[in-house]
Amino acid sequence: MFEKLEKQTLSGRVYTQLQRLITGGEWKIGSRIPREADLMEQLGVSRNTLREAIRGLVQVGLLETRQGDGTFVTASSELSAILNKRMSRSSVIEALELQHALDREAAALACLRRTDEELERMEHYSKLCRETLDGPDHDAYKDADWNLHVTIMKASRNRLLLDLYESLFEKLQISILFNRFIPGTRYDVGHPALISAIRDRDPERAMQAVDDYIMHFKAPHLEADDPANSPRNGE
Repeated sequence: MFEKLEKQTLSGRVYTQLQRLITGGEWKIGSRIPREADLMEQLGVSRNTLREAIRGLVQVGLLETRQGDGTFVTASSELSAILNKRMSRSSVIEALELQHALDREAAALACLRRTDEELERMEHYSKLCRETLDGPDHDAYKDADWNLHVTIMKASRNRLLLDLYESLFEKLQISILFNRFIPGTRYDVGHPALISAIRDRDPERAMQAVDDYIMHFKAPHLEADDPANSPRNGE
């Protein structure tokens, strides 16, 4: 996986090699990178050299160091890192509206371009979503939902759509978890109708399914933001 580096190699070369693992997808967004000691051994560099390279990747937003938990991949490119920073200042509604645009186009294209194998994976992740929806393992549901949507994005055969979606990983995952706990949210609002439309290669139904589940998830936020629903002074 790594090329051996000479001891005198500058940290910039380590930076470049680690960056390739991130941009090439070998280190996935959200994953924890190997332990410092393991990286030092595989790269053949000192602790200071490795830490300097990692600090550089943290500064550009590709990695994030979490005290006591390790270092995690937060973006697949410097562009992704910039988008993540912008998304961190956005509201849940803004994130849902962006997801709406991406999901709608990807669903329509997936109807026309998906393979049978991709459809099987969608059905698999959809089943996992249903099984974990009411369970205690929040990450299991989040991962299943994320993998379902990424599979649809891949089936669209539009690399730019997929890159944008993966770039917005953190904010969209927060939205996924938040929506899971909205009172009255039902699984059958979204996934089954969407998967059925993709199975039947029906773009119009697929886009309608996206419209329905995004509006379902937006409604509580819109209601909460409505001044008419805010307590009046003195009440």
